[in-house]
Amino acid sequence: MKRKYKLYQVDAFTKEKFTGNPAGVVIHADGLTEVDMQQIARELNNSETAFLFDSDDPTYDVHTRYFTPTSEVPICGHATIASQFIWAKETQSKSPIVYNKTGAGILPVEIEGDGGETRVVMTQGAIEFGAVLAGEIKTRLLSALHITEQDLIDCPIQIVSTGHSKVMVGIKSKVVLNALAPDMTVLTDISQVIGCNGFYVFVLGNSEDDILVCGRMFAPAIGITEDPVTGNANGPLGAYLIHYGLVTHEGDHFSFKALQGEAIKRPGVVRVQVELKDGQSELVKVSGEAVVVFESFIEL
Repeated sequence: MKRKYKLYQVDAFTKEKFTGNPAGVVIHADGLTEVDMQQIARELNNSETAFLFDSDDPTYDVHTRYFTPTSEVPICGHATIASQFIWAKETQSKSPIVYNKTGAGILPVEIEGDGGETRVVMTQGAIEFGAVLAGEIKTRLLSALHITEQDLIDCPIQIVSTGHSKVMVGIKSKVVLNALAPDMTVLTDISQVIGCNGFYVFVLGNSEDDILVCGRMFAPAIGITEDPVTGNANGPLGAYLIHYGLVTHEGDHFSFKALQGEAIKRPGVVRVQVELKDGQSELVKVSGEAVVVFESFIEL
């Protein structure tokens, strides 16, 4: 017997169609197998597609699984923004908080506003600082990005995670950022060595600017040549900036906006909030708007 599922194409971290980061969203996905989900994700060919499963457990409201065109990943920022925007629309829930079960744990998602002005605030997973890339692996990475030591800011290249790790690469010039044309084969090889599949290259602006960060994110090892706007890169970046004293902050909160996707004509803005304790990052949230591009059905 054929099964019918409703799916959406949603642009996240934007209010304008055809900008930001597109995500597929399949709601009430119960009955889909991993093979089904992988095939749907490959067919839609977004960087991620989110599959939402109804909950029969009081500890969470919805269970979301995330697939790139080639593999499942534990969590995805823009696909969470997109899928929770749709979940709020479909369920008409009045609850301001949704507990979302993911591969990175059960995480709260706040829904602010309603209708076209809905903003989704995603609490990310635990902050983890991983390996610093140095020596031969750093040399290989710079060669793959076609940049030099002189292009880098005075800060380590390091793996940082809030649920789905990224390599943080700070450079000095936005011109260099926008001109990047990485060797995707080498980046894929490096990912296999370091156990991290995303490379986030960023430039800092002035702290007084509305936009503090401009960035680009490459993850060819999981089928993402370039991700337009990445919540799971800009979130851990917030913790990284504080850890290395690259920004100033007052009190126990630090927030900024990051612009991503300009170089591939899919600009979007991520808002990042970092909560601190004793001067150290303790919790990261990312937020943004979303807009539906189209909705349809798929029969299997």
